[in-house]
Amino acid sequence: MDELVPFLVFAGALAAVIGCFGLLAARVRKRGLAGSAMRAAMASYDEAFRVTAHDSYYEIQAQLERQAPMASPDDPWRPLRDRAAGGPAAGSARSRTRGARRPPPGLRRWWARGR
Repeated sequence: MDELVPFLVFAGALAAVIGCFGLLAARVRKRGLAGSAMRAAMASYDEAFRVTAHDSYYEIQAQLERQAPMASPDDPWRPLRDRAAGGPAAGSARSRTRGARRPPPGLRRWWARGR
């Protein structure tokens, strides 16, 4: 019986730790704090064990923070959709025409009544 006591103590301590982690996980999910904490934990894990994934993470963050290049003040003015595609013939003719507007989803009856 004396040989069984250390195993029971270990199993009890392990159950207590797992229970505390379960309560902590429930509280974090309830408050909505899991997103940023998990992102930081995975970034540190990637930094330690998967260097290429860590480098990719920082490259993706840098791409998200980049801004679109601004036009020079000497350039002639063009609409934004033409600037992004690289020329005045970029958009389709249909996107440039003004037609009847479509009602927002779920408001078709209200839209038809008001017109």
